[in-house]
Amino acid sequence: MKRWIGILAPTVFVALLLAIWEGLCRVLAVPSYFLPTPSAIAIALVQNAPLLFVSAWRTLYTALTAFVIVGALASLAALAAASGKIVEDSFRPIAVMLQVTPIISLGPLFQIWAGIDHPDRAVVALACVASFFPMYSGALAGLRSADPELERLFDLYGASPWQRLTRLRIPSAVPQAMEGFKVGLGLALVGTVFGEIIAGAGGAQGLAWRIQEASHRMEMAKSFAALAALALMAGVLHAAFQTLERRLIAWWRGR
Repeated sequence: MKRWIGILAPTVFVALLLAIWEGLCRVLAVPSYFLPTPSAIAIALVQNAPLLFVSAWRTLYTALTAFVIVGALASLAALAAASGKIVEDSFRPIAVMLQVTPIISLGPLFQIWAGIDHPDRAVVALACVASFFPMYSGALAGLRSADPELERLFDLYGASPWQRLTRLRIPSAVPQAMEGFKVGLGLALVGTVFGEIIAGAGGAQGLAWRIQEASHRMEMAKSFAALAALALMAGVLHAAFQTLERRLIAWWRGR
């Protein structure tokens, strides 16, 4: 029963907001080029579904590519930082710099470095910068969260550094690391959207490019349809990762 309530409550709330939006636009006679009605957006979404699907796949592919790259780099960096205080202190300025630097300021640089013929490379680089810090910090915090009692038990049995890493620290790091990776996945998608806009990735023709293209033509219904497709894709991606996170944590705890 609680599960159905958890599904119905947000559904009803969103439907109510859409109904209010539709009613106000009709009563106030809001121009469609300024703010289209939800029904017009739905029609545009259906009419442009094949094009939006291709664009959504390109945006998703870019975001997942950046996520895989950063996942490997952040995991290796966290393992190195967890091995010694000197390594962590040496790497901290770079990690902080990647966190606080606005990716919008890096767009022109990456566009030049990637070349005009390869805007997709600039988009991937921007997505990597956006998603690195939470994945690194989550993995590092997880590797340092091992139970002190278990640490002493491993010392008692004379465990090797490899056994301590694979049988204690990595299993202990899973919950926090997965949380950091979940945040990083969302930021990879955000970075991809920023990259498609900032780097002028018309060749990639992702969803952000479709939003810009429709907005420049004053086709606001199509622009909102691309935005709705982006929001739907982000929601599905978040739900899928949450499911994977629950199952992976349950598997580790079972071991």
